Amino acid sequence: MTLYTRFTAHLDAALDRIPEVAALARSGVTVEPPRDTSHGDLATNAAMVLAKPAGMAPRALAERIAAELGTLSEVASVAIAGPGFINLTLGEDSWRSELRTITGEGADYGRVTRADPMTINVEYVSANPTGPMHMGHCRGAVVGDALASLLEFSGNKVVREYYVNDAGGQVDVLARSVHLRYREALGETIAIPEGLYPGDYLVPVGEALAAEFGDRYVAAPEVEWLVPFRTHAVAAMMDLIKADLALLGIHHDLFSSEAALQAAGKPEAAEATLRARDLIYDGVLEAPKGQEPEDWEPVVLPLFRSTQFGDDQDRPIRKSSGEWTYFGADLAYHFQKSQSADQLIDIWGADHAGTVKRITAAVQALTEGKTRFDVKLVQMVRLLRGGEPVKMSKRAGNFVTLADVVREVGKDVVRFTMLTRKSDAQMDFDFAKVVEASKDNPVFYVQYAHARTRSLARKAAEAGISAEGADLTLLDAEELALVKFAAQFPRLIEIAAAAREPHRVAFYLYDLAAAFHAQWNVGNDRPERRFLILDNPALTAARLYLADALGQVIRNGLAIMGVEAVEELN
Repeated sequence: MTLYTRFTAHLDAALDRIPEVAALARSGVTVEPPRDTSHGDLATNAAMVLAKPAGMAPRALAERIAAELGTLSEVASVAIAGPGFINLTLGEDSWRSELRTITGEGADYGRVTRADPMTINVEYVSANPTGPMHMGHCRGAVVGDALASLLEFSGNKVVREYYVNDAGGQVDVLARSVHLRYREALGETIAIPEGLYPGDYLVPVGEALAAEFGDRYVAAPEVEWLVPFRTHAVAAMMDLIKADLALLGIHHDLFSSEAALQAAGKPEAAEATLRARDLIYDGVLEAPKGQEPEDWEPVVLPLFRSTQFGDDQDRPIRKSSGEWTYFGADLAYHFQKSQSADQLIDIWGADHAGTVKRITAAVQALTEGKTRFDVKLVQMVRLLRGGEPVKMSKRAGNFVTLADVVREVGKDVVRFTMLTRKSDAQMDFDFAKVVEASKDNPVFYVQYAHARTRSLARKAAEAGISAEGADLTLLDAEELALVKFAAQFPRLIEIAAAAREPHRVAFYLYDLAAAFHAQWNVGNDRPERRFLILDNPALTAARLYLADALGQVIRNGLAIMGVEAVEELN
């Protein structure tokens, strides 16, 4: 049991012994580090949260709680601040005990084990199957994958899902583009017209079709070859996309086809469910703003009552042609996902922000509010080369592929960098800066901290010094301050998972690395503060134990981010 978990249990036990609050809900009660470290090691707002429902003055309740907590052997002192905040100062042995916990739990330090885990579906990437992955897809891919790992580490069962958009007009455009490449493979000189995909990545697809079908479809009408060419092209693009994602260490559990969804009648089933609850009706939308009535023809359409769930207008689920709208198909897809998951999370590009409200309304209606649904919006990445933004256009065929970037700077650099800002904040990816060996580059700075812990272990081993059996009482307050920082990792995981924000892990690791580097650098001017002191093996063993534990926490955090911790930096 980690320190914060233990003290949360101590607080619960203390509250159970106070009759006025024993039966009260404690959802808002926290145990966390105080904002000002001079106030102590831990703080709780229990008295502030529970005083009103208990009918007590906050300070009076705080005194009762403080008296209970003050009996704990781990607590050196208790103080009440302001109207009723309780600050605890722990004895140094508590932090030495936590240091042993970090070492003992190893790769599981901070991991949550639940008796009844939630099933959370995280859908991410879901790029149209019309070409290779480009850097516009990269950030959402990394955020989604890191979030899935974070939620797994937090004790949940996670399904990583990719929605294959293989039923829209874009895959017909893909099929036509591939047909040109097929004719080209058979010796014809082609010109790719505006509106088709011109990228050379379609050349091998055309060659494969030429090898399979010969000239059977060269002069055939489109109706004969569109479906088989579309099927073959989508499969080829998905193989390409999966290979690109594998370069980033991303592997989905499930690929769901929009075409299969529609063929199975899922949209009709969702519509029937909502009609039975009077949440879909046949009606006419108001004329679009800016159009004169004579320019607009009213059409009766099946409309979802999304205004009942906070949307600004009801939304059609079918077009006037009878085809499903994007919203109608998405509604059915989310209904399908909700039937096998307790919670749903979608990772979307920020350009889809306008549709969040309506799909949130749909999920709420379809699941009768029983399924938590979150959409995480991800801003585009501005890729810089030579100080100039690199233009990306899949239709023009001159986009920068994800594979090109990963091969140039490495998987770990790409993944870490994508998590160095909150997902809905703008980001620049500068090829020079992401490989820079400086404090200003978080990727380097965190990896350098881990490499230092491993270098120390190697040098200590060469000197015959081991951390095993180290006397941790030799660690002083400055060194135990690092343990206090490391001990926040399990709590950080809990907070980041609840907020669905994996970037918090990157931020924490940077701060932990900075604290470690600062302590390490003290030894540059004060030799007695160095981690490796050959003529004092006992002190070196204790500091080695500390460094190993810090390295373990860094490894655990990097693993959640999908980044490999390096043993050394060249």
